[in-house]
Amino acid sequence: MLDHLGVQVADVEASAALYQRVFGPIGLREAMRFPAGDSVVVGMAGPDGNPDFWLSSAGGAETRELHVAFRAPGRDAVDAVHAAAVEAGVEVLHAPREWPEYHPGYYAVFLRDPDGHNVEAVHHG
Repeated sequence: MLDHLGVQVADVEASAALYQRVFGPIGLREAMRFPAGDSVVVGMAGPDGNPDFWLSSAGGAETRELHVAFRAPGRDAVDAVHAAAVEAGVEVLHAPREWPEYHPGYYAVFLRDPDGHNVEAVHHG
């Protein structure tokens, strides 16, 4: 249903670096960037190479929390995202575990990004 998602952030460079470091274990990487005023817009892609997740400069202070979930290929990848987040000093909202209230096999970690958003890596086992 969704084609792509854009998220406005306070510091595009810092957010792009953090997303690549933490979600790199599931294949998230920078696919492209272009200038936008005094900043840049960064298109992030998963293993398919399509820039589906975009980071751009916020026009003002953020007042709402977003929730974004990235699909992981397996539980080990979710655990690797968790390890990368801990190493990077990212706030862990919920350590990796199965969430049977969502559905059997739903294994995820929930994190807080630099702008206060709830970001997740999930494997649907």
